[in-house]
Amino acid sequence: MLRAHANRTVDFPLITTARSPQLKNFAHNHVLHVLIAAFAVLWVWSAINPAETHTWLLENILVVAGIAGGVWVVRNQPLSDVSYLLCAGFLMLHVVGSHYTYSLVPAGEWMKDAFGFERNHYDRIIHFGFGFLLLYPLRELLVRLKAFGGRWPGFIAFLFISTASGAYELMEWLAAVLVDPKAGTAFLGTQGDEFDSQKDHALACGGALITMVVTRLAEGTARAADSASARRAGRTRALRALS
Repeated sequence: MLRAHANRTVDFPLITTARSPQLKNFAHNHVLHVLIAAFAVLWVWSAINPAETHTWLLENILVVAGIAGGVWVVRNQPLSDVSYLLCAGFLMLHVVGSHYTYSLVPAGEWMKDAFGFERNHYDRIIHFGFGFLLLYPLRELLVRLKAFGGRWPGFIAFLFISTASGAYELMEWLAAVLVDPKAGTAFLGTQGDEFDSQKDHALACGGALITMVVTRLAEGTARAADSASARRAGRTRALRALS
């Protein structure tokens, strides 16, 4: 895909990644346009006759915060298409949960029946996804802001995921108690598990750790491939100079 920027042409890949040196602006980022449209449709669906209106409102506090953060990122420090896909994927999964309440999502009920689980594990999927899906964009944001060098962006992103996950568990409890005690049980979604908060936090950290390791391995492989390609190009130029 070719776009003109400041009197020069930039050749963008179909999907940009955290390693892409240049990114598409909002006007030319069709991937982001599709994601926004898809999310808007899903959000409107979730708002139509939700299982519990009060729970839907509480759950959408996170959605509002996510959208506000997304607007800031797009305007001040754009990210890659992969990061936008991961962020949108997490928010969409969360919106589905807000419509049904986490403990009643049909996909979780299917898994409960198919695998003999004692509870609906859709909330576990979301907490795992919080770390697994969001560490990559957080790490990319820190890298592009040049806030930290070396391996620090991945580590700081992991710490942020861990802290945010713990803080969210506290926020859930406070919101359920102070904002709407009647919706507390559905909002918390413990389903009788006294260690629900600890398990949710562990899953978020586990998901973030997996992404951190996979990202490091993938980038190491990509750097090795770039180095090999540069060496081959250098040998080719040397041979041409000798011939």
